[in-house]
Amino acid sequence: MDRIDKNILRHLQADGRLTNAELAKAVNVSPATCHRRTQALFDNGHITAVHGKVNPASVNRGTLVMVGVVLDRSTPESFAAFEEAVSDTKELLDCHLVAGDFDYLLKIRVKDMTDFNTMHNKMLIALPGVRQIRTFFVLKEIKENAPLDF
Repeated sequence: MDRIDKNILRHLQADGRLTNAELAKAVNVSPATCHRRTQALFDNGHITAVHGKVNPASVNRGTLVMVGVVLDRSTPESFAAFEEAVSDTKELLDCHLVAGDFDYLLKIRVKDMTDFNTMHNKMLIALPGVRQIRTFFVLKEIKENAPLDF
């Protein structure tokens, strides 16, 4: 990957809606070259997707909750069962296996605390192998989904 490819990545991170012509002009290459390089970035796995960023409050998901989960056993089977159970949860934005005080760190978007309480009582405590859940309500989002710097 050369400086032109990295420049394409930087511009697409800042604005994924750029047309190929706009992107080509921004990185100072021809539209044909830009298209070829962008396609290669997709093909080689450097770009995995392009998304629109939705305002969570506008779709009734204004409350952000971070949840630390500790499983009762640290076995491949218990990890697999937990991961399978959370994979289709629509409120769950991210699930990370982590080192430290928790086994997993979850990022969840809900309407409000009442909505989270319902989710907690119906889904979170029923997940397989869960021994402990620690909940952190986010008071203010300072920096989220920052672009990668390379």
